[in-house]
Amino acid sequence: MSRFYLTTAIDYVNSRPHLGTAYEKITADAIARYKRLSGVETLFVMGNDEHSQNVFRRARELGMNPLEYCDLMEREFRNVWDHLEVSYDDFIRTTQPRHRQAVQELVRRIAAAGDVYEGFYEGWYCIGCEAFKQDKDLVDGKCPLHGPVEWIKEKNHFFRLSAYRDKLLQHFSANPEFLEPDVRRNEILRLLEAGLEDISISRAGQAWGIPLPDDPNSVVYVWFDALINYAAAVGFGTDQPLFDRWWPASLHVIGKDITRFHTVIWPAMLMSAGIALPRQVFGHGFMTVDGQRMSKTLGNVVDPSDAATRFGVDPLRLYLIKEITFGGDGDFSWQRFQERYNVDLANNLGNLVSRIAAMAEKYRGGRIAPAGSPGRLAEVATTAVGDYRRLMDAFALEGGVAAAFRIIDAANEYIAETEPWALARDERNADRLSQVLFDVAEGVRVAAIMLLPMMPKSSAEILRRVGDPTAHDRLRLDAAKWRNEGERVLQKGDALWPRTESPSTTKPDPDIGRSSSRPHLPPSREASADRRSLGGGGRVGHATNKQDRSRSKTLADRPNEPTALPTTAAAAAPPVPAVPAASGDQRISIDDFMKIDLRVAKVIAAEKVPNSRRLIKLHIDVGTEHRTLVAGIGEAYEPEQLVGLTIGIVFNLKPAKLMGIESNGMILAASPEGGKPTLVSFESDVPPGSRIR
Repeated sequence: MSRFYLTTAIDYVNSRPHLGTAYEKITADAIARYKRLSGVETLFVMGNDEHSQNVFRRARELGMNPLEYCDLMEREFRNVWDHLEVSYDDFIRTTQPRHRQAVQELVRRIAAAGDVYEGFYEGWYCIGCEAFKQDKDLVDGKCPLHGPVEWIKEKNHFFRLSAYRDKLLQHFSANPEFLEPDVRRNEILRLLEAGLEDISISRAGQAWGIPLPDDPNSVVYVWFDALINYAAAVGFGTDQPLFDRWWPASLHVIGKDITRFHTVIWPAMLMSAGIALPRQVFGHGFMTVDGQRMSKTLGNVVDPSDAATRFGVDPLRLYLIKEITFGGDGDFSWQRFQERYNVDLANNLGNLVSRIAAMAEKYRGGRIAPAGSPGRLAEVATTAVGDYRRLMDAFALEGGVAAAFRIIDAANEYIAETEPWALARDERNADRLSQVLFDVAEGVRVAAIMLLPMMPKSSAEILRRVGDPTAHDRLRLDAAKWRNEGERVLQKGDALWPRTESPSTTKPDPDIGRSSSRPHLPPSREASADRRSLGGGGRVGHATNKQDRSRSKTLADRPNEPTALPTTAAAAAPPVPAVPAASGDQRISIDDFMKIDLRVAKVIAAEKVPNSRRLIKLHIDVGTEHRTLVAGIGEAYEPEQLVGLTIGIVFNLKPAKLMGIESNGMILAASPEGGKPTLVSFESDVPPGSRIR
């Protein structure tokens, strides 16, 4: 069996975890759960970094000794991670004996290699960063993150980091996957190419820390100390068989601000000590709230436990994974969170689970079995599972979620197309009805397995309701293979995710988060920033979520009743006459225009929407993600004409459902009076995702 050793950055304990800290742990947990689901023996380690001067000072402020304070904070952190269903296997602390032994052993090996020497260090030091600073790192003489810095002059021990520049460059060249995403890799390569300086690895005259092996009056510099936790957790210096079993680490998940430590200093330390390097480091982005950096001063620091309590642990996990490109910066908005909760969970997945259970109960007494060959939903699911494996293996977590939701969306479309309530009226359709019900339940089952890494408890409950009682910790991804066999007993239950009140009436706690007037433009691949769809003849269709939301609520109440599909008036409307030049008071400001996010996209697939002569469903590549949108251009283009075209889209419009299909974007087209729309396209090779300005 293959093994996968996964770590996150260990956390400073000078304050409680915030949403940015939780994002790292939740995404890493999704990776760990996916690996286990794939049958890979997995070790997932997290922990606390306790030897900082910030911790020492904070403990003194509270009248505690540092270790007592660290014990208290360990409970705080672990309570949060347990609440968020983070399934770590081990929790290491830098004050533990195993870590102390590992640090001293590694320092001895580096010294034995001739890479440690004594000297004097003089310069600026930021206690908040626990790092020495050069003038170029400061803004108006201050650390841009933590403010005032201190001038320090002391005798130190230095590590010959400069001696490893060429070896590091060779490693990056031979192992292009060592650091991802590419933007992080390019940053570090530029740093290496500019040259490296030796670094201080000790602090003199301090008692809070791990003493240097040959100098008990000095402690190991906190960053040098902290990095060694990854090796200490698997027995380096204390349990060689355990170390041989798990090292090298498969993946370090860290924040982008500490990539230099993990991909320059840490590998150089290991090279010096003759130890294998970790296979991969992934540097994720920063988290903002309503476009602003989280700050106690602004009152917008989001407590992850509070967010999970308001909407549920699994909805929070799904939102963070689905809405933020793993590797890019992300923005959290209470309003956006609530919108996605209602649309993705209450209206979509939750409603689907309720509908299939209710229909199975009404038409088959809760017991369903296949009665023929599966419908097209089986093909959608099989393709989606293949895409899911590929995306999750590449740590494109938001893409993995999107693959699961393709099945969920297709299942909703399948119900609308087959109309089980109509089939039930004629006994001659009994087998067809049985197969439709089974297909939908099977699609839900497959999607739930795919969502286990993101929503472990909810997915397990969905599996129970659709007749797969296998304990989720024993399930494997191979179980997501489509099964057209056996009887299923479906279970009805309370709404998994009851709809919440309108965002306009939600008032965030001022101590947790503060809203901003800045428009929210999610930067993620699956950020599904709110979008509209282009109607036939170039008219902008004003379809919004309002009709869809009210309809979904009705379906939740009456899951087995026929319901009219969304109107397609916009798609069927005649061409709109050319608009005359705007008068002065009709013109928009540059600020209004800048709110529109126009991007280049490439069409990778296209198909006609059933029962519509104008609508075409497009699958597009926008550089950082694949999306689906619906456009009313069927009278001007055949689907095969569109494949391969490079077009322009509006990226940040609200999702709208047309004929049961969620459209995530709007294509740009010209529409002469009385004529057919002509797409705005590009002849030159413009990369998908490029902004149009």
